[in-house]
Amino acid sequence: MLQATPLTEGWILRHSDGTVDELPAVVPGCVHTDLLAAGVIPDPFLGRNETEVAWVGRRDWTYETDLVPMNGHEQTDLVFDGLDTVAEILLDGRLLGRTRNMHRSYRFDVTGMSGRLAVRFVSAYAEAEAVRGKLGERPAAYAEPYQYLRKMACSFGWDWGPTLVTAGIWRPVRLERWSTARIARVRPLVTVEQGVGVVELAVDVERARVEAPLTVEATVGGEQVRASVDGTQGVVRLEVPGARLWWPRGYGEQPLYDVELTLLHEGRPLDVWRRRVGFRSVELDRSADAHGTGFTLVVNGERLFARGVNWIPDDVFPSRVTRERYRERLEQAADAGVDLVRVWGGGIYESEDFYDACDELGLLVWQDFPFACAAYPEEQPLRGEVEAEARENVVRLMPHPALVLWNGNNENLWGFRDWGWEAGLAGDSWGEGYYLGVLPRVVAELDPTRPYTAGSPWSGSWEHHPNDPAHGTHHSWEVWNREDYAEYRAEVPRFVAEFGWQAPPAYATLAGALPGEVLAADSPGVLHHQKADDGNGKLRRGLERHFAFPEGDFDRWHYLMQVNQARAVAAGIEHWRSHWPVCAGTVVWQLNDCWPVTSWAAIDGDGREKPLYHELRRLYADRLLTVQMRGQQLVLAAVNQAGEPWAGVLRLRRMSVDGTVIDEAELDFHAARRTVTDVTVPPELVPVGAKEFLVADAGGDGGADRGGALGTGQGSAGGASAGWGGAAGTGQGSAGGASAGWGGAAGTGQGSAGGASAGWGGAAGTDVGAAAVAGAGRGSETASGAGAGHGAGTEVSAAGCAGAGWGGAAGTDVGAAAVAGAGRGSETASGAGAGHGGDTEVSAAAGAGASHGSGAESSASQDAGAGAGQDADTEVSAAAGASAVHGAGAESSARLGAGADAGVRAGGLRALYFPSSDREIPYPRPEFDVVVAAGGVTVTARTLVRDLLLQVDRLDPAARADRGLVTLLPGERVTIGVSGWKTPDPDAARSALYCLEPSR
Repeated sequence: MLQATPLTEGWILRHSDGTVDELPAVVPGCVHTDLLAAGVIPDPFLGRNETEVAWVGRRDWTYETDLVPMNGHEQTDLVFDGLDTVAEILLDGRLLGRTRNMHRSYRFDVTGMSGRLAVRFVSAYAEAEAVRGKLGERPAAYAEPYQYLRKMACSFGWDWGPTLVTAGIWRPVRLERWSTARIARVRPLVTVEQGVGVVELAVDVERARVEAPLTVEATVGGEQVRASVDGTQGVVRLEVPGARLWWPRGYGEQPLYDVELTLLHEGRPLDVWRRRVGFRSVELDRSADAHGTGFTLVVNGERLFARGVNWIPDDVFPSRVTRERYRERLEQAADAGVDLVRVWGGGIYESEDFYDACDELGLLVWQDFPFACAAYPEEQPLRGEVEAEARENVVRLMPHPALVLWNGNNENLWGFRDWGWEAGLAGDSWGEGYYLGVLPRVVAELDPTRPYTAGSPWSGSWEHHPNDPAHGTHHSWEVWNREDYAEYRAEVPRFVAEFGWQAPPAYATLAGALPGEVLAADSPGVLHHQKADDGNGKLRRGLERHFAFPEGDFDRWHYLMQVNQARAVAAGIEHWRSHWPVCAGTVVWQLNDCWPVTSWAAIDGDGREKPLYHELRRLYADRLLTVQMRGQQLVLAAVNQAGEPWAGVLRLRRMSVDGTVIDEAELDFHAARRTVTDVTVPPELVPVGAKEFLVADAGGDGGADRGGALGTGQGSAGGASAGWGGAAGTGQGSAGGASAGWGGAAGTGQGSAGGASAGWGGAAGTDVGAAAVAGAGRGSETASGAGAGHGAGTEVSAAGCAGAGWGGAAGTDVGAAAVAGAGRGSETASGAGAGHGGDTEVSAAAGAGASHGSGAESSASQDAGAGAGQDADTEVSAAAGASAVHGAGAESSARLGAGADAGVRAGGLRALYFPSSDREIPYPRPEFDVVVAAGGVTVTARTLVRDLLLQVDRLDPAARADRGLVTLLPGERVTIGVSGWKTPDPDAARSALYCLEPSR
């Protein structure tokens, strides 16, 4: 039986000129990580250290270890799964071979050999410059020479990544000892034929003894088949009757079947190959229609709107990405409602750990071949390397059911036509032969079960512009570069494969990367960690279309940039989803980062989730309610990607920013499965002027809503059976009932004893009882006494945003275990052991916050990590399964998602529509109460509070929140689940809360 021995011990690293002492090396790894571990270089992710370590990529490096003699088998092979990149391998001074491709594996016969093993790496710059000198100049989007060798292009830097040109043994290395024969390659074709799962295994073997008779035995799903090997090849076909289909997440389950193939000689096993497969069919519908040329993925006969994200290498040093880290990042994607991940062409073919996780999570994979943003020479030595790497990786990745599409390149066909390449090339090769020749031929030969597309963007042929939105895939970058994000609504592309908007990373990520720096939008470190051309200028221009630029206020700049990112992406996705099936997918640029940087990512370089991430949970939920324009008509689009119909009542309210309801109506709606239904907004409900906006709440009939968070954009949460009051406080909570009513500006909220949920008033008549209450806003006084009993009087704490509280009620009384000292001009005293009057019984489980109201018995429950369906952007009063759900977004629809009590999982959604720019809207000074308890921060609005955000990493770098941006109407409440905050503190919570404020 073949025996594999990993070679992970005893490696050393040295530089050929002796300027760096011999160092211990970690394999797999790279030169940078070894130098960092030894203290030779500073952390390149911190400050501007990137520039201080640039010399590393321009040196030659050698890895060495000893190979001891091994006997007992006829042949011994030295196997490298990945070498980065240009190297020669010597054993005891004898040259075994040379390599020049990071994306391939290598095998050398070392039978009977031992001694000193040396892997000598040549600087990638030196190799690239030599190839350029031989083949001639080729244009590219960046000045670095990444197109001249087969290496991860973004290690040379990108508009979101550092220039850290790596070298090293980046994937595992081992000795394989075997006799008679071994399995050289297995090519699995997995299909479904009339309900029967079929696995066809084409086997290639390598022989040590040519004459030995060989057989292969394969098993899957309880079926077993044997076949003989003819020379060096054999084929085994297995059929699995009644095989369960593998589905993308949200469409069904992901059953995986173990496949095992054993190579035998006279009944004795010689080698074994094991993988997991899933049975499913996949097609790409590129049919022409009245709108142009489509681009729709079809899995198991089901047409999909792809809810996608672009994936870049999760670390600029990819050997540091562990199986656990892949799983964490991809689970974050799945939890955000993502069902497709595009592996971008400036990176790598990822490890098996990545694709295994996608198989298990139901995440479809679109795999680019590694070509990006450059003209690539088609002559040798590159041409042979390209075909060899393509053949190896196509076969390697074929078992994975998640893999549904091969793509030839990123933006190179577009670049040839639009970026001035064509004239400069003057007939020189540039990669077209790869994308329209070599690669489709390799895929058709080896993996005919999957579709191939020549590039992204690509219209399907040169008859149309490569980036024509009416044909095939489209990259929408003109908006970010030059326009307002509202311009996303000007087009309906067939499939949006890239678009995005920048924002800085989480505060703790940026502060951690820039130790000792006074942070400012234009401070040296912040600018160094912004790699896009005129990135901060584009951020500023994009912001100024909506907000006054906060000169000299870094915290406000940071918050508003994150708001703008979430709103921009929401504008695009809501518009394009509302045009399904003409538009069949959006792939946001980008999911992740490879270091701490201002970028388009939803998850920053330290793994922290930006507000955009939480907004994606709403945007990519099965059901989305959004306000859109159809010509001159305002409509509500009910987007239903679920497998069941969605029907209910839309409650529309035309409101003023002061909380007044100007007009309202109820309309029935019905959206069949996988469809979009438009409901016309009656003319009398269309908001007029800067003071007005539209609120639309959709009660649902349940269904399969997938995750989501209240965020920015045209609308927001709504509740499962939640009702809202008008301008004067009329909110009532029914005894044992399923819904809560909500008061308006002058609340008189009531709740009956023993009732399922309490009614809530507005500015006055509120009773707050909790473990801790954040301090009051400017101009208010707050007092509480130890052991004080509280009656049905006015007991309120009003907090403004991020330390800038706005006037609260005078004579405010707060009962709490601890009361935060608060905003400017306020006085606060604190006491312990507050009692609650009026027979009010409050139960705050897992930090759900306080319950309010006289004579009401209510309990609030929050489990930030559990449950399906709604977020806890809610007022949760859960008795007999009843709950009220609140919260809102801005300028796009928002919903509730995972973590709330079961009573809020009935699928209610909200959409908000503000017809004017934020600069023009006369927002009220935000007033709200803040309650802190273990596991959560609860905010109750006394005015309109738009785009509320708890920057939880300011509380503790390890802290995480379960939601991002939330908009609250007067009287509405949200509990933000917080984990990892070791010492909850009301003052800290208040200082980390941000929201939109009146223009000053």
